[in-house]
Amino acid sequence: MPSTGAWRRHASCKAGGMIEARFQSRLGAFTLDVDVSVPSRGVTALFGVSGSGKTTLLRLIAGLDRAPGSLSVAGEVWQDAQHFLPTHRRALGYVFQEASLFPHLSVRGNLEYGWKRVPATERRIGLEAVVDWLGLVPLLGRRSHQLSGGQRQRVAIGRALLTSPRLLLMDEPLSALDAASRAEILPYLESLHRELDLPILYVSHALDEVSRLADHLLLIDAGRISYQGPLVDGLTRLDLPLAHRDVAGTVIDTTVVAHDPQFQLTRVTHRDLVLELPGVFGAPGQPLRVRIAARDVSLTLERPSQTSILNLLPARVIELADDAPGQMLVRLALADTVLLARITRKSAHVLNLQPGMAVVAQVKSVAVA
Repeated sequence: MPSTGAWRRHASCKAGGMIEARFQSRLGAFTLDVDVSVPSRGVTALFGVSGSGKTTLLRLIAGLDRAPGSLSVAGEVWQDAQHFLPTHRRALGYVFQEASLFPHLSVRGNLEYGWKRVPATERRIGLEAVVDWLGLVPLLGRRSHQLSGGQRQRVAIGRALLTSPRLLLMDEPLSALDAASRAEILPYLESLHRELDLPILYVSHALDEVSRLADHLLLIDAGRISYQGPLVDGLTRLDLPLAHRDVAGTVIDTTVVAHDPQFQLTRVTHRDLVLELPGVFGAPGQPLRVRIAARDVSLTLERPSQTSILNLLPARVIELADDAPGQMLVRLALADTVLLARITRKSAHVLNLQPGMAVVAQVKSVAVA
């Protein structure tokens, strides 16, 4: 993958303000009633089960469907009571579940289709920069039937970016891919997340994708928004459903500081927090998002003198809640972030855990998100 410095030079997609959407829509027995306000930068994940209204909301934002309401993007009104901007006049890119490439065009032709739609004076990114960034050079002469699923989606992302959008909509872009193709394309999405100053609304029902890519989170259930805010709060609040899943946990954005070649470990930091991960990841100075599962965290009142657990973190109990039968979830303050621990009800009783108590979180496993 090429340096994203080239990307920044070619695409200054600075965004400010908020994306604000209010819609009411009724389709048969299904009602969508949402009031959304999210930052117009970074990746906002729209998460919910199938049929919850994720794609319906995205299509309303794109103008592909119409319903009473209002929509503004960084101060620019796209819809209100008197005004409806048609899809072709909205500065947005849309990546669907299926790549939907033009079969009669080569990869280059598909990319040029998006690029040529934008007047030369309004282009924020050059064609060759996108080709390099997405690793498409060897594919330029191929037709869509000659591409893998992951390659087709890379082309679709490139075509969307070449329209110089102010907003990028991605509707479950990995859901139709096999595991190998998902693994192929995720690093490109991570790079887009880190380097491109462009707001992205990313629809998914896969928690691992959301944990890996998102900054902000919208939870949608039966056509209504049940949570909107920072990703970590949405993952760890005990009154929300994600904290009670088997795979519940939190993510921490860290920086690689060193490697231990003898023991094959990577040391990362987040402010004053230091963690050691099994394996060698990244180069010193590179960002690395890590994930800590609630089931991999145990608690003690004092720091043990001898233990096989490498990551012993001072924390403070925020709150406790019942979980599965015989289990409890403990929400912990850790530096400036939040950690979850899933322990037995008996352990919570023996330790007499109460909000405000100081504890030591013993993290048995830390994984790259």
